[in-house]
Amino acid sequence: MPILTSEFISHSFLELQAFIVKELENTDGQSRFISDEWVREEGGGGRTMIIGEGAKIIKGGVAFSKVEGEITSLMRDQMGMQGQRFLATGVSIVIHSRHPMHPTMHMNVRYFETDQGEHWFGGGIDLTPIYVDIMLAKTFHQSLKLACDAYAEKAYHQYKAWADDYFYLPHRNETRGVGGIFFDHVKPGNEEEKERVFAFCLELGRLFPVLYAAQTATEFSKPTDQQLTWQALRWSRYVEYNLLFDRGTRFGIISNGRTESILLSMPPVAHWKYNYHPEKGSAELQTLQYLKKDVVWL
Repeated sequence: MPILTSEFISHSFLELQAFIVKELENTDGQSRFISDEWVREEGGGGRTMIIGEGAKIIKGGVAFSKVEGEITSLMRDQMGMQGQRFLATGVSIVIHSRHPMHPTMHMNVRYFETDQGEHWFGGGIDLTPIYVDIMLAKTFHQSLKLACDAYAEKAYHQYKAWADDYFYLPHRNETRGVGGIFFDHVKPGNEEEKERVFAFCLELGRLFPVLYAAQTATEFSKPTDQQLTWQALRWSRYVEYNLLFDRGTRFGIISNGRTESILLSMPPVAHWKYNYHPEKGSAELQTLQYLKKDVVWL
């Protein structure tokens, strides 16, 4: 592998975006992505690929960015970044499915470096079903464990626990979904470690469309009104999490990022019902019982 300069990493992420877009189009079978290229005034830019109103995907995006600029005092305070200038590049995906029996899925892989010589990787994949299917959740985690095992022996358990803690809504006392894996500020000690972490990031990116296809392989009849109502309620939790707790959203806002790309993760609709409680014995209540930390899916 060539020396991992920021140029090489960002170019590889751009190629990864193109691969994911093609695979997701094949899975949806109906809709196609539209490209929106943009330039950031402070430095850099990106390409946001958006899709909607498909057979399986009602709204989604696969965003690539490579941005650079000044490390502001706000970025130092909230993100712990040191130095005068930064560079950040990565690919971020959120796919919201049309049918309530199909999930929302998210993935992000990213690379940061500063003018003080610091550099680190972060990323992960997580699954947010509207209705939890135990077997699909297990299959999802098993696939992630295989990818993690090829990278590092203890990576899955470490990154799974990290995801449980990260994708958590403390004001709701529930997780955003059934978790997945998450890692951040992984700082390679040498070039060999850097290559290994970067290869893992690329593998996660290539794995995303495979996992999404598996989660949406089953066809369902027309959803009921109750299922659509529950979908909109669960999407409201997604909005709450992303606006209140998501680091990527926060970084985008405080670094004067592109608003349309930052908020691409928002679902097409979201409903809030005052003091809503699912009926006893319902599929909705059963789903809530799995939205907690430390569930063992293997």
